[in-house]
Amino acid sequence: MHTPVTNFPPPSRRIAELAGQCLDNIDGLIGQWMEMINPVRSAYAERVPDADFRSSAWQAFELLLRTVAQLPVPAHIAGVSERVGEQRARQGVPLDALLEAARLDFRVVWAALVQRADEADMADLVTSAYHVWEAVESHVTGIMTAYQRTVLEMGRRQEDERRMWFSRLLESEGRNPTVVRDAALALGFGSAGDFLCAAAPAAEGSGLHRAATALRAAGAPVQYQAVGGDAVLVVELGGRTTWQSVLVRLASTPCGVSPRAGGLAAVPRAAVLAIATAQMLPPDALAPRLLEDSWLDVLVRRAGDFGADLATDVLGGLDAPGVSASERARLLETVTVHLQGSGSIADTATALYCHRNTVQHRFARFHELTGRDVRRPDDAALVAVALRARGIEDQAGRGGASATLRA
Repeated sequence: MHTPVTNFPPPSRRIAELAGQCLDNIDGLIGQWMEMINPVRSAYAERVPDADFRSSAWQAFELLLRTVAQLPVPAHIAGVSERVGEQRARQGVPLDALLEAARLDFRVVWAALVQRADEADMADLVTSAYHVWEAVESHVTGIMTAYQRTVLEMGRRQEDERRMWFSRLLESEGRNPTVVRDAALALGFGSAGDFLCAAAPAAEGSGLHRAATALRAAGAPVQYQAVGGDAVLVVELGGRTTWQSVLVRLASTPCGVSPRAGGLAAVPRAAVLAIATAQMLPPDALAPRLLEDSWLDVLVRRAGDFGADLATDVLGGLDAPGVSASERARLLETVTVHLQGSGSIADTATALYCHRNTVQHRFARFHELTGRDVRRPDDAALVAVALRARGIEDQAGRGGASATLRA
């Protein structure tokens, strides 16, 4: 790390001798240095004990002076730059203040050499100035490299710990108060806060990741990580981070959004609901979809084979031999428009550009074939679920989104 640059002449024997003399007065050099760095050290004085500070300074000056004096450097002294960089990173010392203090070593060492030199030594001293500066910069570079590496490692460990606690929170389903409390501390969340939870297939999680990065930069408590085959984003709401402001950041991200979770203990369930909503996104989705707009799809999906049985039981009459494909499509369109509308026959007729009597006749025919009258609330609810189930079944069969699911 302290190899001299060959483009410059080596330091003269006289400068090496002067540097060797300075080794006998390291205590004095540290005293001068301490006075010079007091304004810089004020930024982190409480984080570094005085004994630690003086010990690392002693080793740093011994390293610099031995390098300039071209003397052997013991192993424990040679590694001081890396040790200081790593230790100060763990102590939370600001990097700019640390490097500024380290670069003041040059002024102290140079002043000590000048003080010991006589007039005949000045030419050699000026010629050797680069080697003094190079020794200091090599020390500074070692500090900076170790500091940045340590910060990166600490960040990775912290992120690993956050992921571990979030996973434990999900596994506990929010039922263990101790896990909820410890997860809140690790994730930087409030146990009693309100949360928004969004999810997307892992392959489509880039939008959630961008939103998480932007929200974290704005100071919002955020956790983003993979959960199984999905990406999950949890945001604690409050202040300027409102439900609406988070949805604005997700505006162009296809994802599922669960209802607001009241308290961290409710987040595991919210994550399940957000993932369930995301799984029902059509392939052409371009924006978030709320669970409140997807309940039927989610319920049918969760019902599994029962959903397919329901569709067959409720809508099977439409597949009778006497029903043509065009009549079946016409009846399904009329029923679907009615169920998605206000429930008014007049409004349904207007939406379909036909007379209300035509709508009534189609309802009667649908009732005749299926035994269900969509003008009755119970039958209407059952038909709505059956239509969603058939739509999901058709989507699985075609590998694409059905018209019913896109509606």
